[in-house]
Amino acid sequence: MQREETIGAKLWASLVWLMVGLFVLNLVGLVATVVVNSFGTRWFATWLPAGFTPRWYAMAWNEFQLPAILLVTMEVVGAVVLLSGLIGVPAAYAMARRDFPGKKAAMLLFLLPLLVPPITYGIPMATVLYQLHLAGTLSGVILANLVPTVPFVILIMIPFVEQIDPRIEAAARVFGASTLQLFTRVLVPLLTPGILAALLLVLVRTIAMFELTFLTAGPDSQTLVVALYYSVFAAGVRPGQSIDAMAVVYMIATMVWLLIALRFVNPTQIVTRAKK
Repeated sequence: MQREETIGAKLWASLVWLMVGLFVLNLVGLVATVVVNSFGTRWFATWLPAGFTPRWYAMAWNEFQLPAILLVTMEVVGAVVLLSGLIGVPAAYAMARRDFPGKKAAMLLFLLPLLVPPITYGIPMATVLYQLHLAGTLSGVILANLVPTVPFVILIMIPFVEQIDPRIEAAARVFGASTLQLFTRVLVPLLTPGILAALLLVLVRTIAMFELTFLTAGPDSQTLVVALYYSVFAAGVRPGQSIDAMAVVYMIATMVWLLIALRFVNPTQIVTRAKK
């Protein structure tokens, strides 16, 4: 009986590793195809293109105005991450520490932007922003992206707040700490792993957010993912290699953001801290 269980466990482990290997192989193949094609000259029914050239990157850089788009993307992502933290962390503390009428309804309201597909509430929200003359501007794009990211930060931060012993806050009060001092000198250092984890996920989510940005962006407020969509479906004929070059720039920009963030965030430490 024990031998049969051991064989079954090994077969199951082998199946899992096989599925993981196929997934990784498929992912690497897709990325490699885009990267190789972004340097290729002609590629018809062969394993590799007939030649390689970097000119598609120069074409994408100039034709799609990538410097301006990258700057807008950095501004949107940076503003959304900062504002989500400034709004979401105090709100999470209030939700975790305070009981008030309608608390469950408020929590359900926070969950809605995360449960409902963005396109369903993005269209009426974009209509309101256009009426307020905010759509098509950088501020409108930032406001639209805050709708799902602030509740996201709140939901992540509530467990981190709840794991802090309220007696620590009471002791700080006894020693004369004001509300601002309590929050900045006591709570924020204790909540730093959770804050960094939440903001890292907000960063990734904002870079990849297409629907809300697409509905509210204008010619001067497009992020990289929206510009990539326009480069594929806009009128006119464009070489596929230049579009793939832009996709590679998008991947590199996302990886750079993540590498910078991961210098300050250790995922292992975050998981360990969350379990305590």
